[in-house]
Amino acid sequence: MVRLIFDPKIREMLEPSAVAVIGASSRPGKIGYEVLKNIIEGGFEGDVYPVNPKGGEILGLKVYQSVLKLPKTPELAVVTTPAQAALKVVEECGVKGVKGAVIISAGFSEVGNYDLERRLISIAKSYGVRIIGPNSAGVVNTSLNLYACLEFRVKSGPISLISQSGAIGGVLFAYARASRIGFSKFISCGNSADVDESEVLAYLAGDEGTKVIALYMESVKRGRHLIEVAREASLIKPVIALKGGRSNAGIRAASSHTGSLASSYAVYAGAFRQAGIIQVEFLEDLFNSAKALSTQPPARGDRVAILTNSGGPGVLTTDACESLGLKVPEPSSELKSKLMSILPPICSVRNPIDLTANASYDWYFESLKILLSSREFDGVIVICVPPSFMDSTLAARAVIDARRFYPDKPIIASFLYGDVVEEGVKLLEGNQVPNVSSPRGAAEAMKVLVDYGRIKFGRKFGRRFHG
Repeated sequence: MVRLIFDPKIREMLEPSAVAVIGASSRPGKIGYEVLKNIIEGGFEGDVYPVNPKGGEILGLKVYQSVLKLPKTPELAVVTTPAQAALKVVEECGVKGVKGAVIISAGFSEVGNYDLERRLISIAKSYGVRIIGPNSAGVVNTSLNLYACLEFRVKSGPISLISQSGAIGGVLFAYARASRIGFSKFISCGNSADVDESEVLAYLAGDEGTKVIALYMESVKRGRHLIEVAREASLIKPVIALKGGRSNAGIRAASSHTGSLASSYAVYAGAFRQAGIIQVEFLEDLFNSAKALSTQPPARGDRVAILTNSGGPGVLTTDACESLGLKVPEPSSELKSKLMSILPPICSVRNPIDLTANASYDWYFESLKILLSSREFDGVIVICVPPSFMDSTLAARAVIDARRFYPDKPIIASFLYGDVVEEGVKLLEGNQVPNVSSPRGAAEAMKVLVDYGRIKFGRKFGRRFHG
């Protein structure tokens, strides 16, 4: 067993009481201006020190001409200067006693400038300064209202993201805004020249604000160590990953993005399985799966009930579940009898359970209570495609009310039709029921709950996992 040990400087960097923005600019559109603005407007309550040799004032704050002239030593420096100038900046940070620096500056190994990156890290190590990046998009800690990054702000929530791409963070933040869920931490590792994904993963495994850890990776430099850390971290909380660079062209693109050599996807896939890292193939699945894992209990088996008011989406969801290795079994005669006792003859109870377009609150609610209480199913996908005369909030309320009786079995909602179901979706997600707006996406979200059930119950407790 590998203990989840990390350099305490990483915690100080991500939980600072003071931040310096080095290369701060008075010109909107410049990185040094936008990062500083993000920190100020985000509401960070610690000390913020803009640094620029020209001095003066930016956004109402005094500008210091050097890190060495700061009145207080910040735990975190955010460096936005040109690449060559970053070396001197890091040296001054070391002299000042700064714990770590996020290097947003580009122009290092990602463009073939390996020697400059080696010199940067050599200087940092000589002074004991930890480096996130270079070529990073920054870091976020919503519990401190710290948005030291290039991406737009996101509300606080249970998901933390480690990414080798800053833009991936921005896309997931946009998804979060639309889904009424938030993030706890975001760490853009960039080239991972010093602090890498395994160290951040170890930190997040013990972070109380993080319920689910999401990873976007293109390459890894300490693969064995990452797997060892992930094996322990995944027993504490779910770890889910999207690997970029699966095709030959993608591997080439990944190598030019972070300056690291990417390996065959098959190697990563096998290692991820060994470590208990749940894998997804698409960006939207990374978000939907993290959302599901942060709001639902893991499934104790792979048998899925599908409750729908429309046959077509039910069929598509069934196909998606089967293609992912989930089972959609027909209910037993006893369970069918229970369903038929509360539903009219027009409904099908074979699974999918089709309530038809006439579905009411009562039909959804009573059916869900039966399915959630049954030992024949390990999770339920609830589909609602409302006809013009149906209020989607009634179906949503039925899901929420039924879940209160059976909180230990996962539910994934799939309310379709865009703005027609908007109020219903708001109600669902405001009550910790994730909505995924496609049949395949709903099946994928249920699949990760099954996968994490295998990890949590099969490995940690030695229990037999159904199927």
